[in-house]
Amino acid sequence: MTFDDKLTLARTRRQLFRDCGVGVGKMALATLLGEQAFGARHHPAKIEHVIYLFMAGGPSHLEMLDYKPELVKWDAKPTPDSMLKGKRFAFMDSFAKETPKLLGTRRKFTQHGRNGTWFSDLLPHMAGVADDVTVLQGVSTENFNHGPAKLFSNTGSFRPGRPAIGSWVTYGIGSESKDMPGYVVLQSGPRGPRGGASLWGSGFLPTAYQGIPFLSVGDPILDLSTPKGVGNEEQRQTLDAIRDLNKVRYEATADEEILTRISQYEMAYRMQSSGPELIDLSKESDATKALYGVEAGKPSYANNCLLARRLVERGVRFVQLYHTDWDHHDDITKPLDKVSREIDQPTAALITDLKQRGLLDKTLVIWGGEFGRTPMGEVREKGKIGRNHHIDAYSLVMAGGGINHGITVGGTDELGFSPSEQIEVHDVHATILHLLGINHLKLTYRFQGRDFRLTDIKGRLIDKLLA
Repeated sequence: MTFDDKLTLARTRRQLFRDCGVGVGKMALATLLGEQAFGARHHPAKIEHVIYLFMAGGPSHLEMLDYKPELVKWDAKPTPDSMLKGKRFAFMDSFAKETPKLLGTRRKFTQHGRNGTWFSDLLPHMAGVADDVTVLQGVSTENFNHGPAKLFSNTGSFRPGRPAIGSWVTYGIGSESKDMPGYVVLQSGPRGPRGGASLWGSGFLPTAYQGIPFLSVGDPILDLSTPKGVGNEEQRQTLDAIRDLNKVRYEATADEEILTRISQYEMAYRMQSSGPELIDLSKESDATKALYGVEAGKPSYANNCLLARRLVERGVRFVQLYHTDWDHHDDITKPLDKVSREIDQPTAALITDLKQRGLLDKTLVIWGGEFGRTPMGEVREKGKIGRNHHIDAYSLVMAGGGINHGITVGGTDELGFSPSEQIEVHDVHATILHLLGINHLKLTYRFQGRDFRLTDIKGRLIDKLLA
């Protein structure tokens, strides 16, 4: 029996005893080793890939997706006390001085698609694919501060140290890609998202399952290129020697992190050729680049959307895009105009491109942030008005396989403050796993004497969303 066979047998045996019912025989490091995982699927999957477009900062659903004509009628009127009683908001000082006034949107909303889905004039391109998307209204979360709320959206907990959803997915069912990580992260905007690497970390799962940040220009991963003066043969000999040393150490300790170390060296070696090819957009047609609004050589959300499609084509299981600058306390006008223009065309292009290539049916695309914005206005600077953080109700957009298209699921009251149907973040996570063939109740990992799962002690399927 070869050393690789021993590694597989040892890992599989531990999985058998530890994870019985989770996916017996699943090879934990299959993702980075470039092998097809046996998987923890509990029922037939509707999709094979996820592209999560995360708008960091909290997009205003009331300016973009949740049309409230009654709120427009109540514009500048004091907020009813019944709405504020028992509620907590970020930056309470702005609401403590006087009763906040309601703020009706200044955006023009129109209906699109066969079922009349509402979109504002901020999203003309996304409105153009209305029949291919589903809007979730009245989604609620549990923390009104950016860092914890982002963690909650990505890990199911507002405390650091839990695995990201992409880590859970690749731990559960592995990846189809042999030359790329199973979980890739792309970033755009003026800065990184609050929370940083903890948003795509593997937590208490083996580090093989953490998200791998890619760059859209230059080296895809920092320090990936071969050092100057080192030839291919010399590099291969070095890696073989390191692998042999790690084998010896593993046989002595059975430490799973050594398996991760071995696999990551091998994956990095393969990516020295596959990585640069991935980000080379020159082979894409001019029509495709125009569809997305790509600018060659410039890192952007548009480039990352095109890269997301290319990653899915190469078998990557979970791709996450973070685009920042959605926090509009001061001004809900020009800053929101700018960031909406940055994402509208590329998001619609991604959905269109996936559909044209026959990939949309096996991919779930999700667009949204960590929370929404209040129906009340927030004045921080004379002559300008913004909106505070709002956790009770916000909007998500989904497209792809296994879901009903062209409809709105859930809703909010006439002022956009409270949900008319309860949809929680744990429900969103449970439904994503379900579409991938995973029962969220059964995908667990024992840590410190407890069986943890992505959805903690909650989570139910959003039945109206499922086809």
